[in-house]
Amino acid sequence: MTLERLDDADDCGCAPTPRERKLLWPSVDRRTALTYGAIGAVAFGALATTSTTLIPAAFAADYPSWADVEAARANEAAKAGEITRIQGLIAGLQSDVERTQAEVIARSDEYYAAQQAYLEADYRAQQLQSQADAEAAKATDAAQKAGKVAAQLYRSGGDDTSLELFFSDSAATADDLLARLGTMDKLLERNQSVYAQAVTARDSARLLSDQAVDARAERDRLKALAEEKMVAAQQAADAAQAALAAQQANQVTLEAQLAALQDTTAKTVAEYQAGVEAERKAREERERRAREEAEARARAEREAAARAAAQAAASRPAPSNGGGGGGGSSSGGGGGGGSSSGGGGGNGGAVVGSGWARPSSAGTTSGYGPRSSQCTPSYCASSWHLGLDFGAGCYSPIYAAANGRVTYAGYNGGYGNYIRIQHDDGTSTGYAHIVGGGIYVSSGQRVSSGQQIAATGQTGNSFGCHLHFEVYPAGGGTTDPAAFLRSRGVSV
Repeated sequence: MTLERLDDADDCGCAPTPRERKLLWPSVDRRTALTYGAIGAVAFGALATTSTTLIPAAFAADYPSWADVEAARANEAAKAGEITRIQGLIAGLQSDVERTQAEVIARSDEYYAAQQAYLEADYRAQQLQSQADAEAAKATDAAQKAGKVAAQLYRSGGDDTSLELFFSDSAATADDLLARLGTMDKLLERNQSVYAQAVTARDSARLLSDQAVDARAERDRLKALAEEKMVAAQQAADAAQAALAAQQANQVTLEAQLAALQDTTAKTVAEYQAGVEAERKAREERERRAREEAEARARAEREAAARAAAQAAASRPAPSNGGGGGGGSSSGGGGGGGSSSGGGGGNGGAVVGSGWARPSSAGTTSGYGPRSSQCTPSYCASSWHLGLDFGAGCYSPIYAAANGRVTYAGYNGGYGNYIRIQHDDGTSTGYAHIVGGGIYVSSGQRVSSGQQIAATGQTGNSFGCHLHFEVYPAGGGTTDPAAFLRSRGVSV
């Protein structure tokens, strides 16, 4: 029976009233349901669509059948008991959803904090090592200068001229040369400052190198902790999704059964059961339309980007021998169209020869590295930006940057709804601030380069809708996504 036929049946007095329909079949569309359950919500179709769908054991219950309801209606004592039982099941479903969602918030906040601590430790270790390397180079340079001075001193003083050759062959390390130079009284008397500079640089290099070793050890500890927290957060997200699926699959039926038991009119159980089936079909239709609309938006965006790129290429003047300055400057006046090859956007999801793809068609708005921190009453943005921001509008498609496996899909503290993909070359990428209900993949799923995996949003610490995109090299930490993508032939 369709919803329209139920409407037509109003005249006979056998259909549920508008108030009963609102109670039995609340108008919850796909986006609303997934926004409510955004923590851990995944691709279209993830939620159960029938009351007979299998639910994970943790959320399974002994649900009454329609035959149980029919039998209970014939006996007041049995009916009262069944009403109490169903009310308890409905409350339990809601309690499971609330409990698991609270657990997701707690675990994802822990993951976010651990992840940020690890990335900050990695950056500190890199900086210390860079400083240590610079001081070591300075020490070697200063020691070599001191060696040349010593050789010159001994040569001009008429002493053992073989020392000049000795020094020229012994500059492999600053430590070795400084140890030899430290025994030379004449050098210490006449060039103490040169020697002192070399010793200071060497000692500084040693200290910084030791600090870098300690920083890397702390980084590795924090990395292991972040990975542990990620697993816990994903497990919590999966549990929350299972609880939400259990509620979605069973609550409408339970509420219809409860209404049937509490009904004192001549309406039949079959009529209530038909209403549940009609709502199931309506929900499937809403999901189908939403899926088709999302696919159509992504397809239209790719086609528009391709047309813009083709038009920009067609309007570009042909190379000429000399005298091309004037033509170049006149075509440069409308530079916005050419932005698809730079920060202006375009070609989102298009896979290039390297196998990598642009994760968004939007232009970039904030690059990797230091930036001024902006604040709201609730939080302040970091002064060191670990990713690349694409200024995409809300619900704009987000694409996988390369082939790989999803290692996280769910809520992640300040990142909001977040996806992490490990690619086949060992690199990982992260996609943050995804709109509620806009995660279209699940943990463990294989994805293809250029595949739409999500929709842009502003969840977490975000000033507006955009994609925050991060690249995690196989060796750990982060790297500049713009330079990384360009080195693989992707224009940003």
